[in-house]
Amino acid sequence: MTLQQLRYLIAISEHNSINAAAQSLYVSQSNLSTAIKELERELGITIFTRSNRGVALTNDGTELLGYARQVIEQADMMEERYARGMDAHRHLAVSTQHYYFSLQAFINVAERCASDAYDFTLRECATGQIIEDVRTFRSDIGVLYLDSFNARVLRRALSDAELSFHPLFNAQVHVFVAEWHPLAKYPSVKLEDLEPYPRYSFEQGTNNSFYYSEEPFGHLHHDRNIRYTDRGTLTNLLTRFNGYTVSTGVLSSEMHSGIVAIPLEVDERMQVGYILHNERHPGELLLSYIDELHKVIAENPTVDAL
Repeated sequence: MTLQQLRYLIAISEHNSINAAAQSLYVSQSNLSTAIKELERELGITIFTRSNRGVALTNDGTELLGYARQVIEQADMMEERYARGMDAHRHLAVSTQHYYFSLQAFINVAERCASDAYDFTLRECATGQIIEDVRTFRSDIGVLYLDSFNARVLRRALSDAELSFHPLFNAQVHVFVAEWHPLAKYPSVKLEDLEPYPRYSFEQGTNNSFYYSEEPFGHLHHDRNIRYTDRGTLTNLLTRFNGYTVSTGVLSSEMHSGIVAIPLEVDERMQVGYILHNERHPGELLLSYIDELHKVIAENPTVDAL
C-alpha cells in the first residue's frame, strides 16, 4: 500500500468517477484503475463498484476511505513540517448544523491562531452529512442536537459510526418569527398557534428522515412547508415572509435585527452537543475550538450550559 494509492482512492471517491479523478490528478485513467485494482488485491476487498454511471464506494471502501484521509492528512503535515523545512500547516475541519455559535467559535479560533499557515474548513450541512464527515475523518468534529424524538435513532447511528456525543447545553424550544409577525408580541406560543403560518426547515438531502431534521417537531404534519439549505436564506425568509422556524432560541448576529425568539409551550428540551470519532485524539486546535464553543454558549442567557 502506498500514499499514492490512497490519494487516488480519495480523488476517485470525491469525483465518483475514475475518468474525472484522472483528469484532476493529471494521470492516465488506466494507471489509476491499475493502482486501485492492486490495492484491492493487496487488501482482499472490493473498494468500488463500477457501473455506467460511474463508481461508488462499497462498505469496505467507505471504511478504508476514513483511514486513508487520516493517513494522508498526517503525511501532508509531516511533509510540510520536515521535507520543506517550514512550519506545519495547522488544520481544523468542522461540520455543523446551522448554528450561529458554531460559526462564532470557529471565527474565534481562526482569529487567535498564531500560525502563519493554516487550513480551516467550516461546513454547515445536513445532519446525515455531519455524521458521515466525522465518521470518515473528513471533519474533526460535528455539532448537532438530540431530543426525545430523535435521540434513539441518532444515538444508534453515532454508535454504528464509532462516534461519541458530548453535550454542550440544554435549551427550551423557541419559535423564530419577524418582529412584525402577528405572533411576535406573544410571551409564548403553542403548537396550534403556528398552524396558519408556513414552516421553514433545513433541507436534509438524501437522509430526509424526520429523525434527521434540525427543527424539533418536524415530524408533525404541516400543510405549508418551505425548505432551504443555508442560514442566509432563512434570515431572508423570516424577515420578508410570515413563516416561522423552530430552534434553540439562540439568535445569530444577523438575526438580532428584525427577528424575535418566542418560547414554545412544550415539555420538549433540545440537547445540543458535539460528536467526535472514538479514535480521534484531539489536537491543540480541536481542543481550542471545543473551549470556544463552551465560552460562546456561556455568554448566552437563553440556554443551560453543561
